[in-house]
Amino acid sequence: MTYKTSQEQFWSGEFGEAYRNRNAGEKLIANNTAFFSRVLARAQGIESIIEFGSNTGLNLKALATILPRAHFSAVEINAEAAEALRQWQGISKVYHQSILDFQQEQQTWDLTFVKGVLIHINPDELPNVYRKLYDHSNRYILLAEYYNPTPVSIDYRGHSDRLFKRDFAGEIMDAYPSLELIDYGFCWRRDPAFPQDDLTWFLLKK
Repeated sequence: MTYKTSQEQFWSGEFGEAYRNRNAGEKLIANNTAFFSRVLARAQGIESIIEFGSNTGLNLKALATILPRAHFSAVEINAEAAEALRQWQGISKVYHQSILDFQQEQQTWDLTFVKGVLIHINPDELPNVYRKLYDHSNRYILLAEYYNPTPVSIDYRGHSDRLFKRDFAGEIMDAYPSLELIDYGFCWRRDPAFPQDDLTWFLLKK
């Protein structure tokens, strides 16, 4: 498979597989269940969901506990993670490809979302990803990422140009002014009950 950016190559290979091995277990699913219960409290009528950058589906499995009738799809660049996700009976469709290449012109979902994914996208490609999140949603968009008011790049486990912080929600709302902010919040890594990795989340509506 050919990729446009070094970030795609990075996550499709051994580092992506190591990430999959580090991030597993029922505790993470429990934390994610609490997270999504809070984040989607003001959302209604979600029956179909697609996650961009799903890894093995810890977010989708959590969502299935609070939205058991929803249909779930995923886009995942790493082959081993995509294959592991296919083994989950709750998944409808796994697209093993880069987010940058994903396109389903005839299909939309009630909720499109990313969680800890935009931070790893080459900044030059963010408008492309914003468009995919917007075009493939027929109702809601959820972004859960590291926030910074201005764009910055920081080292990630000894690698440069692999983690970027910025105002992702502000940028997608500037690109698509019709988007409405429904809710937003912050989840702290030191939360005593259900910690997350210092994520700032934004729920938007078309």
